[in-house]
Amino acid sequence: MTETRLDLPDGRSLAYRRQPGRGPGVVFLGGFRSDMTGTKAEHLAAWCATERRAFLRFDYTGHGASSGAFLDGAIGDWARDALDAVTALTEGPQVLVGSSMGGWMALLLAKRVPERVHALVGIAAAPDFTEDSMWGEFDAGQRAALASAGRVELPSDYADEPYVITRRLIEDGRANLVLRDPLPLPFPVRLLQGTADTDVDPSVALRLLAHAECADMRLTLVKGADHRFSTPECLDLIGKTVAGLLA
Repeated sequence: MTETRLDLPDGRSLAYRRQPGRGPGVVFLGGFRSDMTGTKAEHLAAWCATERRAFLRFDYTGHGASSGAFLDGAIGDWARDALDAVTALTEGPQVLVGSSMGGWMALLLAKRVPERVHALVGIAAAPDFTEDSMWGEFDAGQRAALASAGRVELPSDYADEPYVITRRLIEDGRANLVLRDPLPLPFPVRLLQGTADTDVDPSVALRLLAHAECADMRLTLVKGADHRFSTPECLDLIGKTVAGLLA
């Protein structure tokens, strides 16, 4: 399947893949520096095709095949991309499936357009990670470098090059935090989390579970699963979770 593009009035061009099917549809929201061709997105695409369920996946600006440079982007930009994609490319309520940073994007969507959310699935969801997992863990030297140079480099377990974290990413993240204020989620929420995740500690899922105002919210911990959450067993759990929300 080839990408189609959503060209927006301000010059952004979002690459996306959309599969027709019945509603409520499923929308996959990827993670930080990831794209829509990852294992979880492909698995959900295949699952939705089998179920004849509408499915949308896309790349944020600066990610994958979309326009823009990654280092120019920040949380608010990517949340705007998600809102524009869901608004323009889907109809009616959707099941939002957010992986890592995508979980934060899903929660921001839930705050802004709750009427468009049928249910939400967070896979190693990472709300507020720029503040809690980046800024909160920077040492004095890294904070000074961020202030003076506007950027700092962090080692990556997923690429040869380090992560470059910009001052704008941190500052913009603070304008989009979801765990500091009331977080009403008036629909079913399922959180899937691996106990061996070294990127998003399971305590984040527990904090989200305790903080959100939701009448139907469940957390499933998978012993030994890491941040990728892409073993056959984990992928099967994702499919069964979405299926349960659509039953």
